[in-house]
Amino acid sequence: MKIAATFSKILFICMVVLTLIADAFAADDAVRIEPKELKAKLGQSSLSVVDVRIISDWKKSDRKIAGAVREDPHDVSSWANKYSKHEPLVVYCS
Repeated sequence: MKIAATFSKILFICMVVLTLIADAFAADDAVRIEPKELKAKLGQSSLSVVDVRIISDWKKSDRKIAGAVREDPHDVSSWANKYSKHEPLVVYCS
């Protein structure tokens, strides 16, 4: 019983570490875009803009990017495949 509990704790810690490492690599690979550059590209049919602010922040904000679609940041797997992997996708949260 004690060995199973220890193994579960070790497995959990390994999963957390792997998640943190994966997130770090994903953030490093992200291409950044300046607001002026984004503004110039708004309206292009090949560009998708996704607002991933939490719902309460999104609802109370009067500042939204025109044409942006709000998606749940806690449920990326349910919406990520809606967007083309071959076209630009801008994701923002503030």
